[in-house]
Amino acid sequence: MASVYYLCDVTQLKKISVVIVARDAGETLHRCLSSLSSFSEVVVLIDEATSDSTLEICQQFSQVKTHFTLFEGFGKIKQKVVALASNSWVLSIDADEVVSTAMEDEIKNLNLDEETVYAIHRHNHYQQRHIDACGWNNDYPIRLFNKNKTNFDDAAIHEAVVSTGRKVQKLKGPILHYPYKDEAGLRKKAVRYAELYARQNHRKKSASPWKAWWKSAFTFFKDFILRKGWLYGRDGFTIAKYNALGSRLKYQYLGELNQQMGITLIISTYNRPDALARVLESVVNQSYPPAQVIIADDGSTEETARVVEHYKTRLAQLIHVWHEDTGFRLAAIRNKALQEVSQAFVSMVDGDMVLHKDFLFSFFLHAKKGWYYQGKRVLLDEKNTEKILQDASYQLGFFSPGITNRFNTLSIPFLSKLISRQEKTIRGVKGCSMHFWLEDAVKVNGFNESFIGWGREDSEFVCRLLNAGIQRKNIALAAVAWHLYHPEASRKMLPENDAILEKCIKEGHRYTATGMKPGIY
Repeated sequence: MASVYYLCDVTQLKKISVVIVARDAGETLHRCLSSLSSFSEVVVLIDEATSDSTLEICQQFSQVKTHFTLFEGFGKIKQKVVALASNSWVLSIDADEVVSTAMEDEIKNLNLDEETVYAIHRHNHYQQRHIDACGWNNDYPIRLFNKNKTNFDDAAIHEAVVSTGRKVQKLKGPILHYPYKDEAGLRKKAVRYAELYARQNHRKKSASPWKAWWKSAFTFFKDFILRKGWLYGRDGFTIAKYNALGSRLKYQYLGELNQQMGITLIISTYNRPDALARVLESVVNQSYPPAQVIIADDGSTEETARVVEHYKTRLAQLIHVWHEDTGFRLAAIRNKALQEVSQAFVSMVDGDMVLHKDFLFSFFLHAKKGWYYQGKRVLLDEKNTEKILQDASYQLGFFSPGITNRFNTLSIPFLSKLISRQEKTIRGVKGCSMHFWLEDAVKVNGFNESFIGWGREDSEFVCRLLNAGIQRKNIALAAVAWHLYHPEASRKMLPENDAILEKCIKEGHRYTATGMKPGIY
């Protein structure tokens, strides 16, 4: 049963910690802190980029405790300031807000329930004028809660207290918000929030110039006409104008950022220097070049090292990662390669996969955060393999003899986005062509190094990704690669590897303890 706290006088406010995040808040902070005299603890977390009198103002109030942090998104720094509070009950306010007498009186007399979160009516002001329109009139952010039960989410902007599974009670006593004294303040916030929005939604949402202008026009119409900004005359027009600017900049910046996608290409190899040389030649000819190439070498001899050294003059950021040959340890060398990754997106192929010129361009078009992409392959017979190794200009196509998986020769990247389909199982996982975001690989701790010998380390990795909420898509009509012929590897460890995979499936593993080990490779 939830605990209930009966607050009936001003002394009970001492059971609530007020938390504030501040950056260059000198113009509003004194007024904010002056309204908090009834609270015995106020924790202010100051952005280290602050350059004004914020700290000096805090030092004028005996109940204020100050700390410093680097900015990493509003959600995360608000989580930090909540953790610094001494009391279980937390009232979160902004440095440009003032607690009204009506709000304080209402909190004094609340029967606080730890399973309830409390939303406070915020009165937003422009140039000291209360604006009850433009979408500002129905503003009820959750600000009072028990930190042992909930906290802020991780959102970089528009952060909010997590209320899932909790009762939300609205309070009438307002909190007074004074964020803007002039148009410069409106513009500054529009630009800053647009930049944060773009970073938060990079490769999660799409954007285009048309979308930016359409969203801007609709935002102005909605705020000035539908939300009655016209009732406030020039002030209402100004607010609607800068809301529209913020909307346009969000999608403009997001569109620009979405065009920036560095790819690290990891190529796994073992004592097949002729194949590796042919693969690296295909990397040189990519229409969308990788920002980094890492050779994950499972213990090859010096001949492979000489091939890598030769291509260092033709490929920027080419790194050779090697460990001693103690048997088939593909999972371990892949983890070692992941430690060297410098880009957000990872394309992982085997050292006998010759790449179509638009191979990496396919992932530039497809890649969205929170997705794993499974590539396909065209299998070559011995004759075609010999020809492609001897002649870098040798071309293969749909009608070429001696190939298997003929439809996988087709490369139509823009059509590929329409027909590639989501797959919710690990069916058809192939380690020779795996593509994912580095943050997702880190989330599940990379590959499971319990796998020794050929087989299933790739399926188990994808199983954990799916269990962790990452979605999978099979790429069609793109990411074409020709798999050179080679004799099958020994399957003697397959029963043990199958058992590890089956355990992952049955127990729903999201993480492996025998995965990436920073600093020890």
